[in-house]
Amino acid sequence: MEIEWLILADSAQVNGNKLYLLGGGWDAIMVQKAFPVNQAFSIAVSIKVPWNSTNQKHNFEIEILGEDPQTEEQKSMAKMGGQFEVGRPPGIPQGQDQRIQMAMNLVLPLDSPGSKTVIARIDGEEARRTQFRVVAGNTGR
Repeated sequence: MEIEWLILADSAQVNGNKLYLLGGGWDAIMVQKAFPVNQAFSIAVSIKVPWNSTNQKHNFEIEILGEDPQTEEQKSMAKMGGQFEVGRPPGIPQGQDQRIQMAMNLVLPLDSPGSKTVIARIDGEEARRTQFRVVAGNTGR
């Protein structure tokens, strides 16, 4: 299986297997308040499911890692996941891949500026990752 895209957005939803994004494709968040803050955003994922992997349950997981300022090691900030199963619709040509899309909306507590990594896993294996930066803006002080 392949993750076709892993997109960060201000807002995302999937309706009728169509992805709707607002403010999608960013790699930095400017925080205008004093830390710590709770930051709302969305993660959109598309998974290409091969013919031989359809009609089976699969696990997915999204994990967000951040650097610990004290040790500079990565620590888990959030983890979410579940299961999916893609069926073969009637009349589909034999061997054709299927696509499933998901949108996760979350509020992430941010303690400080720095780099964050979003990792997508399918059936326990890392399939894709992306990074974003949290940047401190003018907090008015």
